[in-house]
Amino acid sequence: MRVTFLGHAGLFVETRGGTILSDPWFNPAYFASWFPFPANDGVDVERISRPDYLYVSHLHYDHMDVRFLRDHVSKETTVILPDYPLPLLENRLRDLGFSRFLPTRHLETVEIDGLRLTVAAMVAPTDGPIGDSGLIVDDGTHRLFDQNDSRPIDLERIRELGPFDAHFVQYSGAIWYPFVYAYPDKMLDALGRKKRANEMARALRYVEEFDARWVFPSAGPPCFLDDDLFAINDFDRDPANTFPDQSVFLEYLREHGRDNGRLVVPGTVVELNGGAPEVSHPLPDREIRDMFEHKREYLTSYRRRWNARLEEERAAWPRGRVDIVPALKEWFEPLLAKADVTCAGVNGVVVLDFGEQEDGVAIDFQRRRVEAWTDQEWEYYYRMDRAFVEHCILTHAEDWVNELFLSCRFEARRKGAYNEYVYNFFKCLSMERLQYAEGFYVEQSPVDQFFEAEGYQIQRRCPHLKADLSKFGTIENGILTCELHGWQFELATGRCLTSDDRRLYSRRLDGAASSGGPDHPDAQRPEAAPPSVEASGAAVRTVCGNCWYNPNRFPGGGASGEAGAG
Repeated sequence: MRVTFLGHAGLFVETRGGTILSDPWFNPAYFASWFPFPANDGVDVERISRPDYLYVSHLHYDHMDVRFLRDHVSKETTVILPDYPLPLLENRLRDLGFSRFLPTRHLETVEIDGLRLTVAAMVAPTDGPIGDSGLIVDDGTHRLFDQNDSRPIDLERIRELGPFDAHFVQYSGAIWYPFVYAYPDKMLDALGRKKRANEMARALRYVEEFDARWVFPSAGPPCFLDDDLFAINDFDRDPANTFPDQSVFLEYLREHGRDNGRLVVPGTVVELNGGAPEVSHPLPDREIRDMFEHKREYLTSYRRRWNARLEEERAAWPRGRVDIVPALKEWFEPLLAKADVTCAGVNGVVVLDFGEQEDGVAIDFQRRRVEAWTDQEWEYYYRMDRAFVEHCILTHAEDWVNELFLSCRFEARRKGAYNEYVYNFFKCLSMERLQYAEGFYVEQSPVDQFFEAEGYQIQRRCPHLKADLSKFGTIENGILTCELHGWQFELATGRCLTSDDRRLYSRRLDGAASSGGPDHPDAQRPEAAPPSVEASGAAVRTVCGNCWYNPNRFPGGGASGEAGAG
């Protein structure tokens, strides 16, 4: 097995059973805030442009490089698709022209052409953009675990898929906390030190749990070349900086008795051959050391090369094209009306402030209203360039964490502890995303699980995508229809009439037999028309009136906190 490191989380894996291109990232991301470190503009992209398989772990733009995938990767490749509850990743890839997909299920191995491929999928609302994943590749001789920046919790099941010859793992920060917050310097220093230590301790825990023969730090950190963000880079191994580089983590591993870490930079080739890996770098050792030991000079030169692109990106930011308050009112208020758990979780006002001469926006989660900010009290406060919000409105970005917040181009304040409901709202700006997140939260608690209608006590959340059936369900002739995606259920039996792998709990309130159990007689079953089906490429898509959805993707996993993204 040969692995070429492409930079950040990008890998090109060559095996006897085929080639896999994983998470290639070459273009600036997040309003040109993020760039790969070290620079990967010297990688030969032609050599990797026609892989047998493409794996995109999740939708964050440092993994899902839309421009590169559109312009450089063959659309004949087969996409390894993680087991996500929503089809957001598949939709985006289809929009780019990909039509061949290899669906997977969480930690179930797929064997194809001599390869054994396993994807570990995490699907809590806090996992990436509602989904993050890692890939295990077994070619019969060697096993590789590309964990990238996912945070699996099924550790024992993953260990059983080993032993691993190579483990590519994230160890560094990829989020805005704590430095965007308007905290006193001493507090920022303390929080930064704690987060940096936690990042590397978490990575070490994964290294110890999976116990691969060789460990390769990857998936970060990015570097920041714009003048506004340049100081964020960890130039001098600052213990309070949340973006330590590969050399820092390798030293950390050695301090903890692990001498099996190996440095890779863009263009490095790793040959796994049973013994120590053969690691071939694209540059002399002295030049590679300079990237880390003289980082300020290296990034200054890097910035000069990309300055024209930075100016081009800045010039494209929209300003004055959108009346923001009414636009967000029209968009957000229907979502707030359905977001019972989220609104209760935020329980206050979130402010977007665009500066002294600009009108701000107040999103009131108690009153479920969007209005102009007139100095209302707030729980969360963001100060940012209105151009970023205009961009999100013009593109109807349904995930502002992936579109805006990861840019780090804002200042934040908050009252009290981190509130995950705030950021999860901003990554769930469609009814489909929001209903999934609401359902996920409800499933964590036994409270408020049922509602009553038409003489039945009924499970409140749809077994498919967790839509709130008390709001999106209609009942006619004993058939409940989930209006969000079109699934239909027979209340007398609980049977789903549009798929065969889910049941709805329902119980007649007059004491008659309850449904949803395996012993219920199914002698007379009404038939229901399924959602329309259309062929698209090599796959079949199930379509409803609001979106299209593949019913074979269901959840498993979780993580929380303002602790990681990327």
